[in-house]
Amino acid sequence: MKNKNQKRKARKEGKTFSINQDSFFTDYKKRRKSDYDDDDDIDSGDSEEEMEVPGGSYAGIEEDNEGIEETADERRKRIAAQYLEKIREIAKREREEEEEHEDERESEKEGERDTLVAKILQQEQLEESGRVRRVIASRVKRPEPSDEFRVLVKHRQSVTAVALSEDDLKGFSASKDGTILHWDVESGKSEKYQWPSEEVLRTQGVKDPQGRATKHSKQVLALAVSSDGRYLATGGLDRHVHLWDTRTRDHLQAFPGHRGPVSCLTFRLGSTELFSGSFDRTVKIWNVEDRAYINTLYGHQSEVLTIDCLRKERVLTVGRDRTMQLFKVPEESRLVFRAPASSLECCCFINNDEFLSGSDDGSVELWTILKKKPLHIIKNAHALLPALKKVQDRDDEIIPEGNIGKLKDEG
Repeated sequence: MKNKNQKRKARKEGKTFSINQDSFFTDYKKRRKSDYDDDDDIDSGDSEEEMEVPGGSYAGIEEDNEGIEETADERRKRIAAQYLEKIREIAKREREEEEEHEDERESEKEGERDTLVAKILQQEQLEESGRVRRVIASRVKRPEPSDEFRVLVKHRQSVTAVALSEDDLKGFSASKDGTILHWDVESGKSEKYQWPSEEVLRTQGVKDPQGRATKHSKQVLALAVSSDGRYLATGGLDRHVHLWDTRTRDHLQAFPGHRGPVSCLTFRLGSTELFSGSFDRTVKIWNVEDRAYINTLYGHQSEVLTIDCLRKERVLTVGRDRTMQLFKVPEESRLVFRAPASSLECCCFINNDEFLSGSDDGSVELWTILKKKPLHIIKNAHALLPALKKVQDRDDEIIPEGNIGKLKDEG
């Protein structure tokens, strides 16, 4: 009120009023001057924005930081730090469970915990890159004279697919007669999966036959088991992907979408992501945990015959179009490999960068993502020779090579 009265009085008398006469600004200047009397580094020509505020921070900097966006490098660093802290907590809990009553110095505990963290990270990296090596030779038993192969006749028609769980304890087989069997590897005992009724199948996702099909066929062509051994996926002439629970052998879900028979299936290691290949030339991606369709991959010009996948989202497929294709799912790209002189029939990963293929002429090829041609070919690996015929002269022996004709075996 006092300042306002001074201004009015000055206007009546015809005088100008300066802010230098205002007691508020006078006191503010005195306060600012007293605050910086002890600071010898501040230049009198510096602006207020450049002047350092006592306490070591700019006024209002917290509000400014909230609006600053995080860069990609900073985000990666923050996520890596959070992940490392999470792994350390896991290692700490494991260490505490193992040695509850042991008293050690904190530095020693921290060092051992970091060693365990390094081992966990290294194992995850090896699994991710497909270079995990497991020492199993010491556990392999030598065959005894009484050991022999056993032929278990359980299917009434031709067996079309077999699968083995990751722990090698459970086996699965399917046949053209529509039966699916669950085997115990040690004892050889089997249990049969029962198909639910047509009404139940419809409630679980089965659609009516489309195209040339007039009725549903339970003929199974492909099998796949999840890494944890919980889910079994089957596919066949009914153009559906069926999901089963291996613990109860109950039918869980049917995934429609393919316009041709489902010819091959594979789970991505360490996940519930399922890939299915079909005679409709496509590869579809499903999430069995969420019972959901994810995406469709295109590229083959004919039926898809074989499919394989490791931990990375990379899918290797072989089709009747004489090509092998590597789909990089996150990058939405693919690499095409063509057989030199024959049709490819099957494929499998060695690691994320190397893989094998088999041809209809009996040869096996080794490939790498760095070359469009095979690194090495073993011709006649599955020889088309008469039974009990002995090859004496490897250099001069003429061996049939399927579509290629008669070529000399190159060993």
